[in-house]
Amino acid sequence: MSSIASPTLWFATIAVVLALLAVDFVATRRPHEVSMREAIGWSAFYVALPLAFGLYVWSAHGGDRGLEYYTGYLIEKTLSVDNLFVFMLLLAAFAVPEVLKQRVLLYGIIGALVLRGVFIALGAAALSAFDWVFLVFGAILLVTGVKMLRDAVRGEEHQVEVSEMRTVRLMRRIMPVTDEYDGPRLTVVRDGVRALTPFALVTVAVLATDVVFAVDSVPAVYGITGDPYLVFVTNAFALLGLRALYFVLEGALSALVHLGYGLAAILGFIGAKLVLHWAHLVWPSVPDVPTLASLFVIVGILAVTVVSSLVASRRGRAADVDPREDQDEDRDEVAVR
Repeated sequence: MSSIASPTLWFATIAVVLALLAVDFVATRRPHEVSMREAIGWSAFYVALPLAFGLYVWSAHGGDRGLEYYTGYLIEKTLSVDNLFVFMLLLAAFAVPEVLKQRVLLYGIIGALVLRGVFIALGAAALSAFDWVFLVFGAILLVTGVKMLRDAVRGEEHQVEVSEMRTVRLMRRIMPVTDEYDGPRLTVVRDGVRALTPFALVTVAVLATDVVFAVDSVPAVYGITGDPYLVFVTNAFALLGLRALYFVLEGALSALVHLGYGLAAILGFIGAKLVLHWAHLVWPSVPDVPTLASLFVIVGILAVTVVSSLVASRRGRAADVDPREDQDEDRDEVAVR
C-alpha cells in the first residue's frame, strides 16, 4: 500500500508533534496540581485536533483512507486507556506528589512516541519485504488478547511492587537513590555524591512500560492500515492527549470493570483480521475483512464494554450497602424522635 504522505507532510507532522510537546513542557514547567477544568480543556483540544485532521485525510485522500485513519485512532485511543491504568499504579506505587504527576506523564509520552516511531519503521520495512509478518503480528495480538482475557476472568489486576521491579534494582546498583523528591530533578548531590531521585526511578519505570505497550499497539493499527504515516499519526494523536486524559479519568477508570474483556476482544478481533489478511495474500479466495466492518465491530465492543461496566459498577455499589445497616439507621432515627 502506498503512503498518503509526501516528505513535506512527514516533516510538517513531526514538526507539529514536536511543537505540541514543547507546549506541554511549558505547561508543566511550573509544578502544580492539575485542576479538572485545566484537564478537560486540554483533553477537549487533543480530541478535537485528531478529529479535524481526519477530515483533512478524508477530503484529500478519499473516504477509504479517512476510514482507516479514524478506525486506527479509535483503536489507539482505546488501548491508551489501559496505559493509564498502569501509569496510575506506577505513580501511586512511587508516591509521586500531585504537582509532579504531569511531568512524569510527559516524559512517558515522549518515550512512547520515540519507541513507536522505531517500531513503526521496523514494521513497515518488514511488512513490505515479507507477507508472513502479518501472520506474526496477528499471533502477537491473539496471544496478548488471550492473556488479557485470562486475567479478566481470574479477576487479576496489575500490581506494582517497587522493590521487585528490574529497572529499579538495576538503577540502584548503578547509583545511590535518595528517599525524597526534589521537584522534577532526576539527580541531586548529597554529601558530595551524585544520586538519583525517586522522580528518576518512576520516569524510567514508565518508559519501560512503554516498550510493552508499543509491542501491542503498533501491530494493532497495522491491522487496520498498511500506511506507515497513518500508523504514526494515529499513535501520536492518541499519546499526546494522555497527560490531560489521565487527570480527567483518574477517578472514573475504576468504574470500567470490564475493560479487560473489551480490550481482549478488540485485540483478538484485529489479530484474527491480520491472520485472514495474510491468508488472503497467499490464497486470494480467502475473504479480507473490510475496514468499515472493523470499525463497526470495534465500536460495538466498546459500547458493550462501557455499558456493562457501568451496570456492574452500579450493582457492586448497591451490593456494598447492607440493608440491615439501613434498618438500624431507621430505628435510631425513630428512637431520637
